[in-house]
Formats: sequence, structure tokens, C-alpha cells
Amino acid sequence: MLEARNIVVEYGGVRALHDVSVHVPAQGVLAIIGANGAGKSTLLKTMAGLVHQKSGAVLLDGQDISALRPHARLDHGIVLCPEGRRLFPDLTVLENIRMGAYRLRDRAEFRRRLARLHDSFPRIAERANQVASSLSGGEQQMVAIARALISQPRVLMLDEPTLGLAPKMIHEVARLVRLFRDEGITIVIVEQNAKLALRISDQAVVLETGHVALAGPSAELINSEAVQSSYLGGRAVH
Repeated sequence: MLEARNIVVEYGGVRALHDVSVHVPAQGVLAIIGANGAGKSTLLKTMAGLVHQKSGAVLLDGQDISALRPHARLDHGIVLCPEGRRLFPDLTVLENIRMGAYRLRDRAEFRRRLARLHDSFPRIAERANQVASSLSGGEQQMVAIARALISQPRVLMLDEPTLGLAPKMIHEVARLVRLFRDEGITIVIVEQNAKLALRISDQAVVLETGHVALAGPSAELINSEAVQSSYLGGRAVH
């Protein structure tokens, strides 16, 4: 499926990613965890084509897509839902979602996709004509995810989707991740809440200062002493 191979990224001569390799499981969930500044968001942006690597390659189905620009990667089904939601505050909920389908010209297909989204996000249907800035933080996050989903991604990358959300909305994000995985969407999630990320993912990668420190099945990493002491408060999770 999607793979980052020996990725090196530098910002102004400062190395952000050091020879990072990750493999995203097809129709599974990969969690990327680590402290602030570990390079998590940089890795997602590199796979989405928003950041260009100094060396290494991004592959999709075994084909090198490193030269493809972000819109071309979108056409191949790679979609990033960015940290901070990045909605257009003065546009309505429906208009924001429509921006996620700007390359779709078939109006009937758009309506069909929108109807499916409304099944997963009933509150979005209720708020369709409200401007995005009037929504709660949790509602705005749902709109951001719906905007990403309207393009029917093969790979959905979620950057800090629970940041700043109330516990009820955090549980809703977790439910949606499981739902999308069961529907066959491959998901990459960057998440500060390591316990949540490991519980809802199949595989996980721990980044430390731009290096891959640990990688493997989430069920194993969640009980790793190193992960427990650094990210889970020192307690095993069962």
C-alpha cells in the first residue's frame, strides 16, 4: 500500500526526519506517536506531497510517487486531514465539505457521497447551512474529517484529530476511525493521545527527534516498557 522509504527531510539545514521508513498496512490503521517536535506531522506532509524530502521515496502500491504534486496524490487517493482543522470559517458546513470534492465534476455523485457522509455524521446534516466558525471544536473536527472523506480516499491521514476535544468527541473520533477501517479505508493517524492511538490502530511507529525509535503491532507496543514509561504514564494497558 503506502510506504515511506528512507525519508530524509530538512528545514533550513536542520534535519527533521532521519532516514525514516514506515509501511502503512492496507485497509488497516497505522498510528504514529511521539513527543512534540518528533517529526510526526512532517512525515504525514511528506507522504501527502506538501513537504519535499531531501532523499528517500514515497511509494504507493510499489510505485514511486515522490515526484507527484499534492493534487496528483489526491487523485491517487491519498488525503490529509490537517492538524487544526483548517476550515474556511466564513463558509457554511456544506461549502467546506464541497471544497474537499473540488476535483469532482459529477453533481449526482457528489450528492450520493454527501448522503453517505450524513449517515456517519448526522450532526453535519443538521448544521449544513451554518457557517463553520459558529460550530463547536468537536463539530468543526467532524466537518474537517467529512471534507477529507468526500473525495473517497484510499488512504486517510489524520493529523492530531482529537487535539483540544472534549472526552465525548474523542470517543466519537475513535468510533469513526474504526468505522472507516471496517469500510476498507487505510488510515494513518498522528496522535498525542498515545493510549487512544494504540488502542484503535493495528500497527504503530514511535518517532523520537526524527528517528524511528520503535515499530510493530500496536498490541505489543502498548505493553512495551519504553512506551509505557514515555507515553502511557508508566502503566501497562489492558
